[in-house]
Amino acid sequence: MDRFADMQMFVRIVEAGSISGAAERLDVAKSAVSRRLAELESRLGAQLLHRTTRRLNLTDSGRAFFDQAQRILADLAEAEAAVSQAHTALKGRLRVALPLSFGLLHLAPLIEEFMLLHPDVEFDLDFNDRQIDLMQEGFDLAIRIANLPDSSLIAHRLAPIRHTLSASPAYLAKHGTPIRPEDLKNHVCLAYSNLANPGLWHYRAPDGVAGSVQVPVKLKANNGDFLCRAALAGHGLILHPSFYLRDALQSGALVAVLTDIAWPELNAYAVYPPTRHLSSRVRALVDFLALRFAGKPAWDL
Repeated sequence: MDRFADMQMFVRIVEAGSISGAAERLDVAKSAVSRRLAELESRLGAQLLHRTTRRLNLTDSGRAFFDQAQRILADLAEAEAAVSQAHTALKGRLRVALPLSFGLLHLAPLIEEFMLLHPDVEFDLDFNDRQIDLMQEGFDLAIRIANLPDSSLIAHRLAPIRHTLSASPAYLAKHGTPIRPEDLKNHVCLAYSNLANPGLWHYRAPDGVAGSVQVPVKLKANNGDFLCRAALAGHGLILHPSFYLRDALQSGALVAVLTDIAWPELNAYAVYPPTRHLSSRVRALVDFLALRFAGKPAWDL
């Protein structure tokens, strides 16, 4: 009876969200994982998982066992690392979820730099704007741009993400330049569709008073690069994170308007599961990104 193997098997089932997924990660037969799970529940005298045709859900006993098993396995891994002095040379795999545009523009070069510093670290990167479940999908780390709601994840703030309202010179020459937020009701606007209400733009006036304006949206899209191209082509005003707009604003291809208005500010976070002992690889990458993003972001200079 290998209790550590049983713990590892159970943790993999929960992380993968299925017995078949755990079997694939452990490189064993699905029937073997099912049998080990049944034997584990029999030995403990408790049901750990609710099984349905679509997914597995933890029981209360299963949640308690999962949390304890994670901590015990993390303790074991740290003890082995201390003995082998593995902390002197980072090794192993890092599975990281990254937002598409921000990841390609500003994270990809840093990850390439990190790889040069730590050549034995292997990366599995998922560039995608969807909201992933770190535990269920087996990610070590995710970079998210958001106002994060309360959750069980640990978040490390990396950089502020400010918004700028802009349009092409051709658009402003044809439609005029808005002077007040209320003027936006008479303009053509482009909006990011992965929002609850893409056309409701919130702001804070120079006197500190908060307000909002419902703008007419000509074009919605779930990709920021496409919206930038539409703005550059003169199709409308765009309220967009400044990390997209730096080059276009510097070249004059886009012109910032209503610059005395404070638009919403988000943050870029590194988020990871709340295991007691954080992987040395994850810790090193988070610290590296925090150092590179320290101070005012380059795209806001």
